[in-house]
Amino acid sequence: MAFNRQTFQTRALTAILFAVIMLVGLLWNHWSFLVLFSIIHFGCWFEYQKLLALIDPGYKTINPFHRYGVMIAGYGLMLFFTSDWYISDTVSLHAVGMMLALICLFSIPISELLFSKHIVLKNIGHSLFGLIYISLSWALLLNIRSSPLWMAKNGEHSIEHFFELMEAMTAYLIPLIIICSIWINDTMAYIVGSFFGKTPLSSISPKKTWEGTIGGIILAVVVIGCIAWAMDLEIIKVVSIAFIAAVAGTFGDLLESKLKRLAGVKDSGSFMPGHGGFLDRFDSLLLAIPFVWLFLKIIE
Repeated sequence: MAFNRQTFQTRALTAILFAVIMLVGLLWNHWSFLVLFSIIHFGCWFEYQKLLALIDPGYKTINPFHRYGVMIAGYGLMLFFTSDWYISDTVSLHAVGMMLALICLFSIPISELLFSKHIVLKNIGHSLFGLIYISLSWALLLNIRSSPLWMAKNGEHSIEHFFELMEAMTAYLIPLIIICSIWINDTMAYIVGSFFGKTPLSSISPKKTWEGTIGGIILAVVVIGCIAWAMDLEIIKVVSIAFIAAVAGTFGDLLESKLKRLAGVKDSGSFMPGHGGFLDRFDSLLLAIPFVWLFLKIIE
């Protein structure tokens, strides 16, 4: 394929801007984290509903209360999973999220009866899958962010002030490990697959190979493990998170590829020129987060 300078510049500039926005949202404070993933949550929902309408034309007929109510219910689920984030001294995001989720979930079947004269179970099933696939994943990430698990080793450190600084960043640590693991896995899988890939991984995504997939996972674990060792973190825990994120993230990418194939589209959206849509960018995270969250709950 001939090198297209204009396409390369567009993709590079978009990627740099995307990385800056992600880092600001991730690292500034917990409110920027919430704003970032609120935007991502609704972006994923709009693209998911567009794909579902292409896969099942009957989903186009859902009424506006159903269409937007399920998104708001999912957002309520996200807020519900924050632990101690308060809007004021007496009002918590947890309580607001619970009310939003309950009101919207109960209103969806009622709106189906009022506006459609009957409940289409298949459409409700599609929306429930979206709640699990999209909203629950981001909710669990918010839960990880609001209930950090510190993984520094106990013992003496040669540069104590550095570790004091790192301890202040505990709330950011695990989300960063998950995201970096997936990014390294995707990058290394592409590179290894380009040079050594021969065996197709799945018919869903013909360009993916077993060699690239395994190489990406191994290199993600090695790189994250080296970073954990340099930062004096508990290597077993960090490496386990990296491994789970890389493996589950690969299946997340395949799941979104399957949805796009069923819908007959190349990209889920176009919010990032040259890179696709929200689901294209965050498909791996959507499946990796629940498995990492479960692992963290098991080792608590």
